[in-house]
Amino acid sequence: MDTEKANEAIRDDRLDAILGSFMDRVRPEAAYFGAIDGMRTAFVVFDLEDPSRVPVICEPLFMELNAKITMIPVMNGDDVRTGVQRFLSS
Repeated sequence: MDTEKANEAIRDDRLDAILGSFMDRVRPEAAYFGAIDGMRTAFVVFDLEDPSRVPVICEPLFMELNAKITMIPVMNGDDVRTGVQRFLSS
């Protein structure tokens, strides 16, 4: 999160609502907050069932917090097994 925009959201008592709305949209499996390189940072694990939801998820954070977002697709063990079987079958 951009420091100045997040500070502004904190001062205006909006940060909790912004993050709460985000959490409601993604229904995370896990969420962790900390700092990286002096920036407020969140690691949020959630199931992105439909890639067309990316703007719905990200745009409010871009607009409200000038956030920088990196999305990294990951798999659980079942996903890996299914993917390997599909590879072997192709």
